[in-house]
Amino acid sequence: MIQIYGAEWCGDCRRSKRLLDRLGVAYDYLEVDKDDGLRDTAVGIAGRQSIPVVVFPDGTFAVEPSDPDLTAKLQELGLTA
Repeated sequence: MIQIYGAEWCGDCRRSKRLLDRLGVAYDYLEVDKDDGLRDTAVGIAGRQSIPVVVFPDGTFAVEPSDPDLTAKLQELGLTA
């Protein structure tokens, strides 16, 4: 399952969620502004305070991915048609 660490006020987070919704890809959305532990986890993964942090099932991650980069990774993992 894909995990997205983000916040509702974050435009890039909303954009990434819209893309996943449009492509029909399931994900867990983890709101970092409502849970300090999630925020710390996202910083630990990304190495900096930037969102969204998208963690893929293969253990890799992307920070603030563009739609083309996110789509390419989903295709690589076979998660899109």
